[in-house]
Amino acid sequence: MPLLIAAFFVTALLYASVGFGGGSTYNALLALSGVDYRILPLLALSCNIVVVAGSTVRFARAGVTPWRKAALLTALAAPAALVGGLTPIDEASFLTLLGASLVLTGLGLMLPTGESGGEPARAARYLPIAAIPLGYLAGLVGIGGGIFLAPLLHLVRWDSARAIAATASLFILVNSLFGLAGQVLKGGEGRLAAAVDLGLPLLIAVAVGGQIGSLLALKYLPQRWIRLGTAALTIWVGGRLLLQM
Repeated sequence: MPLLIAAFFVTALLYASVGFGGGSTYNALLALSGVDYRILPLLALSCNIVVVAGSTVRFARAGVTPWRKAALLTALAAPAALVGGLTPIDEASFLTLLGASLVLTGLGLMLPTGESGGEPARAARYLPIAAIPLGYLAGLVGIGGGIFLAPLLHLVRWDSARAIAATASLFILVNSLFGLAGQVLKGGEGRLAAAVDLGLPLLIAVAVGGQIGSLLALKYLPQRWIRLGTAALTIWVGGRLLLQM
């Protein structure tokens, strides 16, 4: 358990520095530890909420959150995340879908996209539509969805890297809340109780790590590092999940 707590702390720190909650890696770490896959989304989404709640507040106070655009994407995705959380899925499909999605989004993020914050590409107008299936996929595999959204935002030069990180943080927070509600309704009180018994030390670890990571993102990390860090994290996590199959 101490190693798992330390791993959750480091994961929260790294993911918060790029505007994410870390739900994908929490799922991987728990799966590698032999935790029942049916309670993985409950734990991962709860940790997401703890991490990105702090990140969202920090980004908002720093004035980097593009509220109007971010709210539209989030409002469209959240109901789909609830439906995704309610959808049954077997263990093999869960891990395969999560791993493949993360590898593809990481590779997409590494494609040349021009300078962040330049003139948005024409495809940017279609992002609100894309938010709906992204929300469903996020709820289905038990993460917040920002790890799917951020590469698209970078590819279409939607805004600056820090504004994208802030948007991803808000997106994850709301989707995690809706996805968690769907997972609780699907699994019932028994799974929720099992998740609570295991989760308290992990929630404390990610709360501390997430605060440190979001502070690093605002004060010290250049935009290029944020983008490349996002790509490296998504590819590593996705590859690790696929290799354990």
